Amino acid sequence: MNPHIVLSTFHIIVVVPFFLYVAFSRAANPEWIYNVLLGLGLFLFAYHAFKAAARFIARSPYIWVNLIHALLIAPLLIVIGLYGKKTPRAGYELLLLTAFAALGYHMYSLFLEINVLTDKD
Repeated sequence: MNPHIVLSTFHIIVVVPFFLYVAFSRAANPEWIYNVLLGLGLFLFAYHAFKAAARFIARSPYIWVNLIHALLIAPLLIVIGLYGKKTPRAGYELLLLTAFAALGYHMYSLFLEINVLTDKD
């Protein structure tokens, strides 16, 4: 299966609902959610920083994807994970914006990929 379709579907089905849940629940989230966010943020930073470096060396035009994850998404998740229930409102609002941006981007990407597949037939 097309990896772009899998990636977009994963973001739409798993990442976006998780971010929306956290953003809407705010301080009512169970404590373990903050540990998950912290771990996820650290993992995303390490993974995407490494991938960005590799893409920089390869002069890939897709480095922006990794930079967005390493420099915007991962730090936001780390901050929310560290602050826990004392996360400022701005942290949750940014997570909400991120969720809607991810939903829009990945729905559009999925639409384009499906159109490419149907055009080949």
